[in-house]
Amino acid sequence: MDFGVVLQCNPPAWRTVDLARQAELAGFDYVWTFDSHLLWQEPYVIYSQILSSTHRVIVGPMVTNPATRDWTVTASTFATLNEMFGNRTVCGIGRGDSAVRVINGKPVALADLRESIGVIRALANGEAAAYKDSTLRLTWNPSSRLLIYVAAYGPKALALAGEVGDGFILQLADPAVVSWSISAVREAAAAAGRDPMSVKICVAAPAYVGSDIAHQRDQCRWFGGMVGNHVADIVARYGSDGGPVPQALTDYITGRQGYDYNEHGRVGNAHADFVPDEIVDRFCVLGTAEQHVEKLRELKALGVDQFAVYLQHDAKEETLRAYADAIIPALADEVAAKS
Repeated sequence: MDFGVVLQCNPPAWRTVDLARQAELAGFDYVWTFDSHLLWQEPYVIYSQILSSTHRVIVGPMVTNPATRDWTVTASTFATLNEMFGNRTVCGIGRGDSAVRVINGKPVALADLRESIGVIRALANGEAAAYKDSTLRLTWNPSSRLLIYVAAYGPKALALAGEVGDGFILQLADPAVVSWSISAVREAAAAAGRDPMSVKICVAAPAYVGSDIAHQRDQCRWFGGMVGNHVADIVARYGSDGGPVPQALTDYITGRQGYDYNEHGRVGNAHADFVPDEIVDRFCVLGTAEQHVEKLRELKALGVDQFAVYLQHDAKEETLRAYADAIIPALADEVAAKS
């Protein structure tokens, strides 16, 4: 299993760069960031410094969207970073949440998401792309290579991830929902004539290592509120009782009263009060290092290729150290020096 860390681009920007550097030293393979240009600092500027300050981690957004950036600009940005730092980028993309809603926009249609993935992938991989009645190519970096991970929750978005994604991002760590989601992605990949196992599975959720479970829950409750934004869209489309989406995902938002994006992704978010302890425990990875290892082994057995730690709480460095010392080594494949 690979490991990633998900950072917010809070000022000062050098703090984000330093956390990325610490994550690499702790054994993490990926550094992801939020991409919401009004709520936080511009991530792509920070990526250049992260890549310059590290040696091997792969860097990208969790997640960008097709609405707030022209698709050719997104592709050009990745191709430029790849030229500078040797193909160490990844693109997580979805329909859009805070980045578009804060500016009074709305998530894009799945058809537009599909088309944007095709354009971004082609251009950022040195190929030609059809865009606005023209055939375009980034001629200056034909060696650029970019994998695109699709973030999804609902059935149609999960199908899209299986049909066109190099990877799939699920932003919660509940094994029941993970199992259902992976099955949907792999079935769609197979139906599209792809190798289902070729779609890499990334589960992302807050992780907090320690013994004070009540404090950990309070520090991570915001995540259930954030996920609830997407679940509310799914419930509006599919319903919450007896539909194609498991009630393990949809039931908890019955007490949701709305959402203030000014508190998006923040500890103490008042609009996450409706999230019960059970959901925090299911969606996040909490407890002692041994409890983390146990849950991550369960996720690995379900087919998860990468676990990405949302690092938005008051024990960032402590959690990185715990993963470095006890958790990442326990999930590593054992290889004998001599057999």
